[in-house]
Amino acid sequence: MAKKAFSVLALGLLYLVSLLPFWLLYIIADGIFVILYYVVRYRRKVIDNNLENSFPEKTKTERDTIRKQYTRYLASMMVETIKLLTISQKEVTKRVKVPNPELITEAFAKGQSVIGILGHYGNWEMNALRFSQLYNERRIIVYKPLSNKLFNNIFLKMRSKFGATLVSMKDTMRKLVTYKNERTVTVLVGDQTPARPDVKYFTNFLNQQTAVFLGAEKLAKLTNSVVVFCDIRVIKRGYYQCTFVPLFANPKQTTGHEITNAHVQYLEQVIRQQPQYWLWSHRRWKFAPGDIVNAASL
Repeated sequence: MAKKAFSVLALGLLYLVSLLPFWLLYIIADGIFVILYYVVRYRRKVIDNNLENSFPEKTKTERDTIRKQYTRYLASMMVETIKLLTISQKEVTKRVKVPNPELITEAFAKGQSVIGILGHYGNWEMNALRFSQLYNERRIIVYKPLSNKLFNNIFLKMRSKFGATLVSMKDTMRKLVTYKNERTVTVLVGDQTPARPDVKYFTNFLNQQTAVFLGAEKLAKLTNSVVVFCDIRVIKRGYYQCTFVPLFANPKQTTGHEITNAHVQYLEQVIRQQPQYWLWSHRRWKFAPGDIVNAASL
């Protein structure tokens, strides 16, 4: 009972904070950064370990700079995500530019659906909202449910506020089959860490053998959907550009793991250019190939 009451109180506070203007939210973010970086040293060991293993060629000073830049950006992304609870369509349109939306429209004209793959890079939540504004066809956002039901429901409401259809990861295959007679565009995060029972494949990512989901590839081949990478770039604080990068026009003609390797490698290129915008505080490398029986690897 007390836990539920606390969740309701926290949720109400988040809604009030989301009503604040961006300039004031960023002042709050600056304070959050100081607390995260200098006081609680938020996930310092995880971040340092991830950076050291990913960039052994960089000096400690260079990696420390990335860590500080990342923590500063994380604080900004926190307040931006809270703002999404009450943000207007006009504000999202202003803050996320999409230079080539016609790439998706052209696929629709050919009778194909589209699968867009992105990473935990930049503010993927704000960019997903922008994506859900773009087309009249069904827009599907694949999500991983949160353990807290109250906060899970509020994130569902936030992500669907501009008309997107939300589908849980475990239901994706079944749901997309039910939409097989529609032209759809589905966006999903391609750098999630699979649970141990779901690990089937390892590929090289950021200098490490990395367990990856094969879901995007399976969906693309099942539906023969055009595969694009959603290349998110940070233009300046609170402003983004999302470019659709074509990867595969005919997935059924690809070889095994070709789609998976391609989107993982593209994300790595993006991260290496501006590493501070990727989610370094996540324990991405939980498993090694030797930990998993019968898992394939690149």
